[in-house]
Order: sequence, then C-alpha cells, then structure tokens
Amino acid sequence: MPLLTRIINHPASWLIWTLSLVTVSPLGAQITVTELQSPYSFVNDPVDKSYFISSVNGEADAADNNGFITKLDPNGKLLNLKFIQGGKGDVTLHAPKGMALVEHVLYVADLDTLRGFDTTTGKPFLALTIRAPATSQATVPQTSLTDVTFDGKGHLYCSDQKANTIYRVDLASKTFSVLVTDQALAGPSGLAVHPKSGQIIAVSWDKGKISEISPEGRVTELFSNGFFSNRFQNLRGVDFDRWNNMYVSDFTTGKVWRMSWDKRFQVIAEFLPSPGDLSIDRANNLILVPYEYANAAEMNGLETPSDGKPKQEKRTLADYGFIPPPPKPAPEGSIRK
Repeated sequence: MPLLTRIINHPASWLIWTLSLVTVSPLGAQITVTELQSPYSFVNDPVDKSYFISSVNGEADAADNNGFITKLDPNGKLLNLKFIQGGKGDVTLHAPKGMALVEHVLYVADLDTLRGFDTTTGKPFLALTIRAPATSQATVPQTSLTDVTFDGKGHLYCSDQKANTIYRVDLASKTFSVLVTDQALAGPSGLAVHPKSGQIIAVSWDKGKISEISPEGRVTELFSNGFFSNRFQNLRGVDFDRWNNMYVSDFTTGKVWRMSWDKRFQVIAEFLPSPGDLSIDRANNLILVPYEYANAAEMNGLETPSDGKPKQEKRTLADYGFIPPPPKPAPEGSIRK
C-alpha cells in the first residue's frame, strides 16, 4: 500500500497526487522506500542510473557521526539501506542533508563539511571544511550547510542557511570561496541550477521566497509572499524537469508546487508529510521526494506535457494513461456494422 494512502487521512489527497504525478516511466508504479531516519534529500545518478537518499538520523545540527545514505538500483529497488554509514570504517558522516552527483562522486552537505563519496564503493573521496564568513559579531557563526548543486562547469554551490551565504567550490583545486552573503536570501535552503539560463536558484526557509543568483553573486528576487497572499511558508527543495518547469517543496504546508515556463504556479500534490529536498530524474521524468517525519521517501512519475490537445478542452484520465482513449468518431458517411 502506498505510503501516502496510509499516512494521510484527507480523502482527496491521494487523488490530487495521482492525477498530477503519473507514472509514465520504465520504472512502472510508484515506489516507496521506508525504514529511513529523518530523510532529507533524494537524488538520482545520471551516470549509473541509481538513486541515493540521505538520512540525518538524529538532531539536524549534531556531530554524532551516525548519519547514513541509502542506495537504490536503477529500478528503484533497495540495494543497501546504509550504503554509506557514519562511524563505520573510515567514514565520517554526521547529519547528511543536500546532495549532488558529479560523474562517480556523491557530494553531501554535512554540517560544516562538504563530503564526497565514491558512488560504487561508498569510500570517502573528499572532506572539505567550509568556514562561515566573519561578521561584526564577536563570534563567527557556525557553518550550517543545507544543500549542494553542480553547475556542469566544474563548480559546486553550497547553501548555508544560518549565515545567509552561498559558497562556490572549485572541484579542480578543491577550494571554496564565498559567492554571496545577503540577508535577502532569508535562510537559503534548497539550491538548483537553471538548466537553460545557468543561474542559481535558491529557495528560502525563513520567508518562503525564491531567489536567483548570478555566477557573479547578484541576488534577484523572483517570487515572494505578498501582503495579500501567503503562498509559501518554509521551502526546502527545488529542481527542474526537462521542460524547464520548476518544482519546489514546502515543508510546513505539505505541498509540492510546479511553476511553468510562463510563470504560472500549480499545486501538484498536497497533504504530504513534511516533503523535503526533492529532485527530478529528468531522464525518466520522475519526481523524488523524501518525507522527514514519515521516515520514508517516494518516487512518482510526472505528467508529460502535451500540446496535441486544444487548451480549451479539458484533460481526462485517458491523457494520463489510467483508462483507454475514447474511440475516434467514424468518418462521415461511413456504414456502421
């Protein structure tokens, strides 16, 4: 039985999810992963087609070295619940949050350290400690990395929610620098690189807004809550599908939003149990969502846009593959048997 049908009591919740998120990929039906411990992020590996889920397993800010990362095979089947485990062997992993994949390395935001692990063996590859920028205060704020994303050009970007900072990491030299520190970021949580423009997109935990950051560090507000509207509360994740539609998860309201290229917002799922740092498997057109309070994660198929239907004509279940399409009308003048 799917996780959402067991956890959510609202009678319309599962219908809302299935009508908007429909499995149309080779993976088949919806896949649910359980036995996680405060899962934070869920990503796919475009190289070997596997999937990874990070579990904080304890307090989000505790250096307790008991976090772990789960690995799934290309079909979404569980390979190893604790593929990478803090305190096991030479692995240090406290509270793994956001993740990004670059070739055969899984990069993980872990408190004040960006860690890298081999995606085949799970062996540590990198441990880069990142220091928050100095302020006018007597004490330097502790780094609190929440997410990491790759720009495809040799750089990773990490968000520091507490310091309102985004760092740039040069993978060639394994060094970091501050891209921008700005109160306007309002607690940057999730990060993604826009697949078309190359700009960095950051979603805000504190004020529920969406910002765009240029490679030079210029911050531009894209969307925010207005005086008469309060669309978002605490945004956690952001990513894009192959058609450049943007998806964001609101942890507090339990919603997943989609913003189309023409800047129209639509709730595609709601009544969800604490949706976390989501991501999109663009090759298979899947959305990957962890649920922190439910200790579980799900992958679902996304609706494929279709321009073959007039805009004024309503979509039916047949457009999503649930029922056979209606028969085409017989040509005028044909003889019925």
